[in-house]
Amino acid sequence: MNPLDTLIELSSQMTLEHAEESRGGLRYSTTKTIESSKPTCYSPKESRAAFVHPAQLPNGKSIKLLKTLLSSACERDCFYCPFRAGRDFRRATFKPDEFANLFSKMNQSGFAQGVFLSSGLAGGGVRTQDQLLDAADILRKKHQFKGYIHLKIMPGAEKDQVFRAMQLADRVSINLEAPNTERLARLAPHKTFIEELLRPLRWVEEIRRAVPAHQFWNGKYPSTVTQFVAGGADESDLELLTTTHWLTKNLRLKRAYFSAFHPIRDTPLENKPAVNPLREHRLYQASFLIRDYGFEVEDLPFASDENLPLHSDPKLAWAQLNLVHAPVEVNRAGRRELMRVPGIGQRGAEAILSARRIRKLRDLSSLKKLGVIAERAAPYLLLDGRKAAVQPALFGG
Repeated sequence: MNPLDTLIELSSQMTLEHAEESRGGLRYSTTKTIESSKPTCYSPKESRAAFVHPAQLPNGKSIKLLKTLLSSACERDCFYCPFRAGRDFRRATFKPDEFANLFSKMNQSGFAQGVFLSSGLAGGGVRTQDQLLDAADILRKKHQFKGYIHLKIMPGAEKDQVFRAMQLADRVSINLEAPNTERLARLAPHKTFIEELLRPLRWVEEIRRAVPAHQFWNGKYPSTVTQFVAGGADESDLELLTTTHWLTKNLRLKRAYFSAFHPIRDTPLENKPAVNPLREHRLYQASFLIRDYGFEVEDLPFASDENLPLHSDPKLAWAQLNLVHAPVEVNRAGRRELMRVPGIGQRGAEAILSARRIRKLRDLSSLKKLGVIAERAAPYLLLDGRKAAVQPALFGG
């Protein structure tokens, strides 16, 4: 198999990994339905093209990101995974230098600007991690690649390997898949939640606290992320978001990705119903409220089954419960209060705080000029003591 054929085989299932996707693999169409984001092919012959995904880096920059495995051979038998041991499909493997050479050519040709590199687990976590480290090391040293690298940490990797990955990569990650030990056992019975998955994330934070930033790639600490298979173990949104909040607060997790469970043929969970992708979208919205907007997990509008409502985004649902009869006064509220209002984001809140130092804000047109989605915010605001005057049609539908 030539290198391009190998890459096509190894990248074909990587839509399951939401790494660096700005909207978690989902987008709204003009018909207001949720659709999966498709990989972009940069070859005239789509069937022969390696998949390169539009991606957003931690600094907000957009790039073309190659997402692939180094090998699809795997000794683990995770119930949800297309690469699980014993599943009948053609496997493929790159040698580290082989992959590095191919990616370097793609980068020089403008087909890919960064790489997300993972692997199936073959020969143990230590051996597999060494292969990933070798590939990244060859890219950095031999090919002088200075662009974006996201490296996976393998279950069973050693702390020294995690340190080396942090020296080579802009981002490192290990997928927890489930929010706790009990739930993980339903998805991956031969993985251990604390020792194999959570501990490497702890190591990353320990290393960041102990080693100066100048010893890492570009003189910066790499960010960390994880991913959950949402609904794969029948866990609740409350469980997922409680774990996400803990990771964000204690281990400085940059973000969590959520992949709505979808059954894969010839796996133990092939007959389990697919999870509504809208649930994935709500989890992203809620996780951003916790990370960026000052919400606590207990603030979120969970239903009796401990899941978020699908019919409304969680910020709007919270506002309808808490702000309709207690609207926020734009001219007195603090930053955190303003950011809890639908239609007001981080930039909008800062713009309001700056503008009201000069004058009182008395109408929706003033808010619109500040970048606020005024019609969305209006039902939950007071403008100099008065409810905003809006046309009913603005809130129809």
